[in-house]
Amino acid sequence: MTAHETPAEYWNHNTHYHGLVLRHVPGGCGEALDVGCGDGLLARRLAPRARHVTGLDRSAEMVVKAKTLSEGVGNVDFVEAGLLEYDLPAKHYDFVCSVAAIHHMDFTAGMAAMRDAVRPGGALVVIGLADNAGPKDFVYGAAGVPAHLLYSRVLRRKHAGEPGAPLADPDMTWGEVRDEALRLLPGAVFRRRLLWRYSIVWHRPR
Repeated sequence: MTAHETPAEYWNHNTHYHGLVLRHVPGGCGEALDVGCGDGLLARRLAPRARHVTGLDRSAEMVVKAKTLSEGVGNVDFVEAGLLEYDLPAKHYDFVCSVAAIHHMDFTAGMAAMRDAVRPGGALVVIGLADNAGPKDFVYGAAGVPAHLLYSRVLRRKHAGEPGAPLADPDMTWGEVRDEALRLLPGAVFRRRLLWRYSIVWHRPR
């Protein structure tokens, strides 16, 4: 494997939270959607838990990579499209997730599109990044440094990898993300996580 290749399984700040995402896949999941799927790692991890998984990404390079790495996984398909340009069927998916992708688009429109695609009894999980707004945010962020150093030493040394997906800086603060998410998703749970991420978990009532 060359320095420019990514292993099929690897660890970084985003994949660290794949386990959290997978814990919320409903039993008997039929259709699952991974928004901003990148090289398809999370979609492949979803495959044993759903009848069918769709990975959506606007990067042609990432979709090609995802298809290549996912050869032999028969229940996963990848689509080259941005979320806001893709005609998602309403209330179609038992599970919708997105990791480190929502800040690449309009937050309100993206979250609403994913929400509207979840069928009754289904779940939506979003892992994202936000910007610091003041001293409290910086202090909280500093708490992630020891965890980063520990995980980097224990996990990244053996399982390092980056998919090479396009990068962007978040333009919403933690508070803005929380407030807008809870407005759009009544009953959702917002939590700020170590390693400079947040999680949003929402279940559509039956």
